[in-house]
Amino acid sequence: MITMNKLMSLNGAIAAFRFSDQGELEEHLIGGGANINEDALDLLDLLAHVCQANLSIATMQARGWEKVSGQGGFYPVEGFTVIGLEWSAVAQGNYGVVLKNEGADYQTAFNLLGGGGES
Repeated sequence: MITMNKLMSLNGAIAAFRFSDQGELEEHLIGGGANINEDALDLLDLLAHVCQANLSIATMQARGWEKVSGQGGFYPVEGFTVIGLEWSAVAQGNYGVVLKNEGADYQTAFNLLGGGGES
């Protein structure tokens, strides 16, 4: 099972969060050395909505592409990464983690998010 502490154990993790199917922030954990704090909770709330919206849109596009093209393997969408200048967010299911880009291991993050803790 995914926990905020497991997500925060990833190299470079500065925040972990869980969001509802509607994109509402349900739980979060911010690392002590992060440049974000509780005042930046609006950022995590926005990020949760962005993650849910992107997962929904990507799912719609993948299903449509498979139907139109006859090619398979695009659906189901498992997750995605939003890459920023200093940090990135990796999301899968209803969980996400914010990682510093320097030294981030995106594959390990996806493995942890998708494998329930296996990396």
